Amino acid sequence: MLGGILFTFYQGSNLDSNAKMWRLVADLMNDLAGVASGATRAALTQHFALENNAADISAKEGSQETLATMTGMALGMLLARITIGHPLAIWFSFLSLTLFHMYANYRAVRCLVLTSLNMQRSSILLQHFMETGQALSPEQVSRMEHILPKWTTFWSSKNVKLLHKQVHLGVRVSSLDHQEMTELLRSAGSHRKAKYLLVERKTSISILMHKNSTSSDVLQSFIHALVMAKLMEENASVHLESQSWMDKHYKDFLQKLSLSGWKTERLLSHSIIWRANWICGPSDDKVD
Repeated sequence: MLGGILFTFYQGSNLDSNAKMWRLVADLMNDLAGVASGATRAALTQHFALENNAADISAKEGSQETLATMTGMALGMLLARITIGHPLAIWFSFLSLTLFHMYANYRAVRCLVLTSLNMQRSSILLQHFMETGQALSPEQVSRMEHILPKWTTFWSSKNVKLLHKQVHLGVRVSSLDHQEMTELLRSAGSHRKAKYLLVERKTSISILMHKNSTSSDVLQSFIHALVMAKLMEENASVHLESQSWMDKHYKDFLQKLSLSGWKTERLLSHSIIWRANWICGPSDDKVD
């Protein structure tokens, strides 16, 4: 119970944005199943409710789960009766069925094709668009994205650069040093009506969100930061080049995503707790 409370406190805001990963983790780790399973089930139910019939989908899912549980109990009782008195057979059955269960869960989650934009899917889509000018379909991205926890990406055989790992969304103003604050004030002065500000660091891009920013502003800020991260690999003048790219291609990028079946209204991300307010006058700049 305490573990579930702590898990909700630290990871609750990530369950929507990484529903596939946490669905798989919940199946493999029973201690988190009560929290992660229920939360990700709600997110996936919304995905399958194509006609806004979430209640109907949830009821059918519950019926299928009940039938599967009853069938499993009956087969389990039969297997226990067959293997009674044979320790090796019991252990072999337990291990083989457990491994099969884990593999089946992995394949089931891998088959999910989500059309919402989270950080990883946005990164994959943007990199492909910047290189080819075309938008990948949800089915193509589903085959490319990682659904296992971060530490397993080292062994991934797919050659996908994870640009979103270099982007920090919703950072605090107080976390910036003096040089970064100077750059931030200069940016605030030149982008007075902007709803976000980007700060380039050595190996990452930090995003400060305005207190009045909307969900579309959050999506735009994240895409802009991904563009900067991509251009950093080419040692370009990232601020000017990234702004030029956004002015020329951002609307076309979103339009092609929509035509490919993506939902471009918002970015699924963690909750943005820290927001800022910048007031720019003719002679001074101020960031709160």
